[in-house]
Amino acid sequence: MIDFNNAAFIKLKPTNDDAFVNNISPIFVKGESILGTYKGIRDGVVFTTHRIIAINVQGITGKKKDLTSLPYSKIQTFSIETAGTFDLDSELELWFSGLGKVKLEFSSRANVSEIAKIISERIL
Repeated sequence: MIDFNNAAFIKLKPTNDDAFVNNISPIFVKGESILGTYKGIRDGVVFTTHRIIAINVQGITGKKKDLTSLPYSKIQTFSIETAGTFDLDSELELWFSGLGKVKLEFSSRANVSEIAKIISERIL
């Protein structure tokens, strides 16, 4: 499982949905589709219609990948921190039943309010 408290998932930037589709499409359930894709240096996070999938690319070659499925149904609460004038990064904190807190940091180009809307539409 991915350690969400390390620096591997900081500064996620919006990217093309094709960036991780080959890695995650084999685990999709019927009717599941991508809503948004965010990428760090090698790792990424994909928001789908059913869950959040965190991708941790491992090893020198990057062929080994750890996929963590975080279903919206297990989110108990979440918070967002939008980018400011001097602090250009934004944050999303999610609290999952049985897992605890997951914190994701995004670049200023990411619209965390839109991410919050995606999450809200699935948990409320």
